[in-house]
Amino acid sequence: MRRTIPALAALLFLALQSLSAQTKADALALYREGRYAEAIDVCVAEIAANPASVESHVVLCWSLVMAKRYEEADSWAEKGRALSKYDPRLVEIQAEAKYYKGQNEQSLRLFQDYISYAPNGSRIGPAYAFMGEIYLRQARYRHADIAFTAALQLESLNVGWWVRLGYAREMAKDYRHSLEAYNRALSLNGALADAMRGRDRVIALLN
Repeated sequence: MRRTIPALAALLFLALQSLSAQTKADALALYREGRYAEAIDVCVAEIAANPASVESHVVLCWSLVMAKRYEEADSWAEKGRALSKYDPRLVEIQAEAKYYKGQNEQSLRLFQDYISYAPNGSRIGPAYAFMGEIYLRQARYRHADIAFTAALQLESLNVGWWVRLGYAREMAKDYRHSLEAYNRALSLNGALADAMRGRDRVIALLN
């Protein structure tokens, strides 16, 4: 009987490890399914059990941003970065949270950091686009042009970014290139009202 106790303990330990791994996988699956509130609950429970889990912090912050709980996302991202300061996923999602909170300069610096830390990261295109939106907020239209152009070099079929590029160029009074951007948007979606209005405005200014 004594010999079986260590074996049973080992089996119990392995079962608990397997259950923990399944829970982590479930949080990510819930996030991918758009079940953000459930993903948040799972991640919070994971962090309570293992405060050093960077992965749980990452999925939690992604879910909080998608749930539009930006203050919490910013706070949890900061906690996650205390564990892994340069994790590009936490840097990028904190940049998004600060963007939605209207903290433009802090958000801009974090997006720049993300691009520096992960030049081939999966969120590089959106990072440039967010930067473009911040520059538009700041009326820095040439900078916005550069940022949206960089985003579109990575994701050339993003029709919304072509519209925003057209708008940035329109605001910079670069009407000829603005028209090119609006036309490119319309080549991707001919019924897009924002692009049609932008095109018409620019054509009137060119004539």
